[in-house]
Amino acid sequence: MPRPNRLLVALLAGLVVGIAISLAGGSAARVAIAIVEPVGAIWVNAIRMTVVPLVVSLLITGVVSTAGASAVGRVGVRALVAFIALVALSALFAVIVVPPLFAWLSVAPESAASLRATASSSAAATAQAVEALPGFAQWVTSLIPTNPVRAAADGAMLPLVVFTLAFSLALLRLGAERRDAVVAFFDGVSQAMLVLVRWVIAVAPIGIFALIIPPAARLGVMIAGAVGYYILAMAVAYAGFIALLYPVVMAAARVSISTFARAAFPAQTVAFSSSSSLASLPALITAAEDGLGIQPAVSRFVLPLAVSTFKIATPITWTVGAMFIATLYGIHLHATQVITIALAGFALGFSIPGVPNAAFLVIAPLFVNIGLPPEGVALLIAADAIPDLMGTMTNVTGDLAAAAIVSRTTKNETPKDETVG
Repeated sequence: MPRPNRLLVALLAGLVVGIAISLAGGSAARVAIAIVEPVGAIWVNAIRMTVVPLVVSLLITGVVSTAGASAVGRVGVRALVAFIALVALSALFAVIVVPPLFAWLSVAPESAASLRATASSSAAATAQAVEALPGFAQWVTSLIPTNPVRAAADGAMLPLVVFTLAFSLALLRLGAERRDAVVAFFDGVSQAMLVLVRWVIAVAPIGIFALIIPPAARLGVMIAGAVGYYILAMAVAYAGFIALLYPVVMAAARVSISTFARAAFPAQTVAFSSSSSLASLPALITAAEDGLGIQPAVSRFVLPLAVSTFKIATPITWTVGAMFIATLYGIHLHATQVITIALAGFALGFSIPGVPNAAFLVIAPLFVNIGLPPEGVALLIAADAIPDLMGTMTNVTGDLAAAAIVSRTTKNETPKDETVG
């Protein structure tokens, strides 16, 4: 059986088993979850342990392989343009598609009361989390890490990426002998990490099966009523945008829909099961280079940058969340308010801090400004387990789309070596 088919079977089997456990209930279900959950966690940890050395080594070899600071700048600018264009498309899609999805949602009074009580009970903890978020000045300052090793240990990917890019550009100023020695080391690191990743991916069906069972078991009974509608609306919006990305890639990158879909599917499956764009990076590298024929100089520069900073799903996530809370609390959102939320997702999607549920925490002040109760954020966080899987899959698809578009614009260029000894 081809690997994508094995991953799909594992995913569906995990969902079926998880829902069956949810329906069975009792102590046996809790024991089953307790046994399976560590297996999935071990598999994700095995992928994540490769992420930091893989991101650093791929960025260094990717930057140096572009053979010049101006070439790095050209690729970087085109990547940024592709990121901005795709996030803008996401915001436009959210404004047009999301509001009609809630035209049929009618919340029963008892369901609304129960959901509001759930949100209110978590409102204090959510408020503390919002207050703990770094301000803009603090966030900008944190982009330059005082200790790159600590940033790597803490998983602070954006500061680590900034340091790695600066280090890579500094390498371009060295003589060929010294530069090549450093690059050879990091090339060896990247190759070893990719071998390690292939070992981990070989047991991906087991890891995906074990990862999906616990959330399906815990949330199986929640797939009903208003929360079920919210999850469905989020899934439909994400799936619709992913479907839109295929013809966009065909038009902008000259890649057929079937080719892009086949290449993206393994990375999408890893993203859906692990809920981590970073954990999907090895599968993205394989999809880009083996599935789409993207040159390593582009894929190993654009993709690590994308998974660290690029959140294409944010405008959709925020718009669906705002529409759900507005419907739940009986508040009518005007078109200008919906546009404001989508534009906020476009503007702030690149600066969301790397903390759990940060995307919803950042939007809490905006909720207040447009008249939505901030305690609704607690409800969105509580119901975010399944939507987050789809959101991660959307982000990963956007990452690969951006790499394909950048590759198309640089394919016929031969950069000049600008190294200064």
